[in-house]
Amino acid sequence: MKRGSAYDLFLTRTLRHARVVRGDEGTEVFRAEALEVAAGLRRPMTEFVARHPENGLVEGRFMQIQQAVGTTRSRQPDTVRFLSYIVEELKATGFVADSLRRAGRSDTLVAPPA
Repeated sequence: MKRGSAYDLFLTRTLRHARVVRGDEGTEVFRAEALEVAAGLRRPMTEFVARHPENGLVEGRFMQIQQAVGTTRSRQPDTVRFLSYIVEELKATGFVADSLRRAGRSDTLVAPPA
């Protein structure tokens, strides 16, 4: 797995009966050491499996990164208003949908502007 990634931290904390092997690129160490399993972001893993059909990709996902934003309580109302405005602006201009399409994802994941 890629050293320092979010899934590195998650799996390091979660796995009890497996050894975590890290590398600069997870798929490189997976092949070099003939490991049984590799963990990574779906798109690079899908591309890796397409180039190396002797491997397979397990459907579904093993984690989802929950992002958060923090601010001081005194600034919280202004910060929430600002972030809400920015998110709606990015959705309304098509930036989010375009970004999802460039990443190979469906733009139907975007909620319509409020």
